Amino acid sequence: MEFWAIITFGSAFLQNMRSALQKHLKGRMGTTGATFVRFGFGLPFAFVYLGLLHFAFGRPLPVPDGHFAVWAMLGALAQIAATFLLVHLFSFRNFAVGTAYSRTEPAQAALIALILFGETVRLSVVGAIGVSILGVMLISVARTEFTLKSLVTSLGSRTAIIGLTSGFFFGMSGISYRAASLSLEPSLPAPDSIMQASFTLAVVIVIQTLAMLVWMLWREPQELSRIRAAWKTSVLVGFVGATASFGWFIAMTLQQVAVVKAVAQVEMLFTFASSVLVFKEKINRLEIAGCILIVAGVLLLLVA
Repeated sequence: MEFWAIITFGSAFLQNMRSALQKHLKGRMGTTGATFVRFGFGLPFAFVYLGLLHFAFGRPLPVPDGHFAVWAMLGALAQIAATFLLVHLFSFRNFAVGTAYSRTEPAQAALIALILFGETVRLSVVGAIGVSILGVMLISVARTEFTLKSLVTSLGSRTAIIGLTSGFFFGMSGISYRAASLSLEPSLPAPDSIMQASFTLAVVIVIQTLAMLVWMLWREPQELSRIRAAWKTSVLVGFVGATASFGWFIAMTLQQVAVVKAVAQVEMLFTFASSVLVFKEKINRLEIAGCILIVAGVLLLLVA
């Protein structure tokens, strides 16, 4: 198995852990606060990783340019929106289903990359992504009468729209991070995907932390006291979130975002286990079938 794929599996596991912790925090604070802890408490860890690479391992720091600044800012804001919508979605559906809705991001990332950069993917990859999308559609109608019409129209439901929009912003952030990270390569003596990823993560998480902090001070100051009260869990969210993001950035520097995100659908296995074993939520047969199709899409992609 290639290095980027191994990194992706590890990041998917950590991302599921982070989402589970955020769902737990959602009961103690609002959506904004539960979104902020991912970035604000992840900031110190992002700089620890960057410092270790530079000072302990002697890897040179890249020099960012204007292109990097634009893509980093776009990716940072898109990820805030995506995370906010995902956490908000937990209020409407259970953990596994809420997460599954946003898993359309590989297809959306492929479309965005095609439009912005002219990147193409093999037909077999498109087919594998399509299997996962079908899984999401099944989950969308799992709590209603199952018909072909409902399967198609279900994507217009409130929860589906929130989930699909979350997936779009996750896809947009992934594309932006890849562009930002790759833009650093010319400033280094030799390509260094790990340093490029770490530097991008550090800059992005500073933008996200400052943006959300300013918003809360302006619009939701009560969230700050709730965050302080839950600081122990928040620190864990920050550590897990920053580590997962570090892995994503490395993988997306080495491979197309659509392919990385498609392999990351394996997260649904971890999500399913968390939903049943941790949150004690009930999942019906169509939801199980949908989750299986999403994971099947990953397996098809790996052999494509």
